[in-house]
Amino acid sequence: MNAPLNHPLPLLELDVLRTFVAIADTGSFTLAANAVFRTPSAVSMQIKKLEENLGRQVFVRDARSVSLTKDGEMLLGYARRLLALNREAMSKFVMPDIAGVVRLGSPDDYGEHILPTVLKRFAQSHPSIAVDVTIDQSSNLKRRLADRQLDLTLVTTCRDIEGAEILLTEPLVWAGAKGGSAHLREPLPVSLWEEGCVWRANALEALGLEGREYRVAYMSAHTAGQRAAIIADLAVAPMAKSFIGDEIVALGTKDGLPELSTYNLALLMAPNASPPVRAAADHIRATFEGFRETGKF
Repeated sequence: MNAPLNHPLPLLELDVLRTFVAIADTGSFTLAANAVFRTPSAVSMQIKKLEENLGRQVFVRDARSVSLTKDGEMLLGYARRLLALNREAMSKFVMPDIAGVVRLGSPDDYGEHILPTVLKRFAQSHPSIAVDVTIDQSSNLKRRLADRQLDLTLVTTCRDIEGAEILLTEPLVWAGAKGGSAHLREPLPVSLWEEGCVWRANALEALGLEGREYRVAYMSAHTAGQRAAIIADLAVAPMAKSFIGDEIVALGTKDGLPELSTYNLALLMAPNASPPVRAAADHIRATFEGFRETGKF
């Protein structure tokens, strides 16, 4: 029921809106509770109070999923704008002097898969810092950092790098088309990144140790090209386990392919980093801490 016009309307609490947005983004009360550092029961109470204040249901819940109602979809737009305005206002007072340019490097796979989310959140929390992004191979990114062309960079590696901070360690798997047959062909058609890619080196080493014949059927320096080759069932390719999904499945020893090892995603930062660079590094660390806890970016 709508409140009478002469009755003061209740205020939307930003803390509750933050929880509401977290549920909408994750599709889960449990994952949202982890993201906002509350218990699932506390999150449920917040949403119950929100729905009582609005007089509308914002989520449809069943045993397996959570989805927005039409009213919830409408509220989501307002919630995002209110939270963004709050962050902008607070940044003017809490971080008024943190401004400048950050030159960030990233490998193509993470540049496509994760970086847009990271940059969007960073722009919301640090609107006075501009980020210039360079996408390249990890070996080239390390050289750019050494030459002071970058302030910080993400790199993939299968070994320790002096001064590197490990953000994530996860398995490499063979990626193939869902229901595909490329992994059954002889010689094995593989899709690879260019020379210098640690995923490429790991895959070729594993094939060599097993004595499996292969041919390079597709080569691309870009993740989009790799995914196209896999989905078309032209080849299989080494890929991070977290990148598997939709039309691409993980293959392994049960499919006649050699087991691959793990790899590290590391953060390298130039010495004597400026406050904007350190702020960007902290934001990247927080993003991957959240991934380790929830499995979602």
